[in-house]
Amino acid sequence: MNKLTHTDESGRAHMVYTGEKPEQHRTATASGRIEMKPETLRLVEENMMKKGDVITVAEIAGIQAAKQCGTLIPLCHNITLDQVRVSLEADQKGLLATAIVRCTGRTGVEMEALTAVTVALLTVYDMCKAVDKTMTITDVKLIKKEKNDIA
Repeated sequence: MNKLTHTDESGRAHMVYTGEKPEQHRTATASGRIEMKPETLRLVEENMMKKGDVITVAEIAGIQAAKQCGTLIPLCHNITLDQVRVSLEADQKGLLATAIVRCTGRTGVEMEALTAVTVALLTVYDMCKAVDKTMTITDVKLIKKEKNDIA
């Protein structure tokens, strides 16, 4: 079994030291979905929800969430992000959220991408809960992560 990186010799949690690692171009992609009733999805797609434009607000919320990841999750580093893209697309069951996060740094941006997706989906839930009590957030996962040396 691999050694846990966020615990010291006595098992206490700590933030990993990354100061000696080389800076690299890092990218992470995450996705998740929210399932909803067809009538709810129609209201979202036609921009008829009382709280406003669900998709735009959720995408912006996801971007904001990625930028706050180091504040929300205790052992995450505060990372200067180069780009955050969050998109929501409709399908037959609801909305699929995808986040792509990029930085030039010493640690990855997986948590930022996962946080972006999760908060985007929670925002959809919040904006639609008055008309649909059956919504389900599901399948939040890391799709891929990359790191490339700086040329």
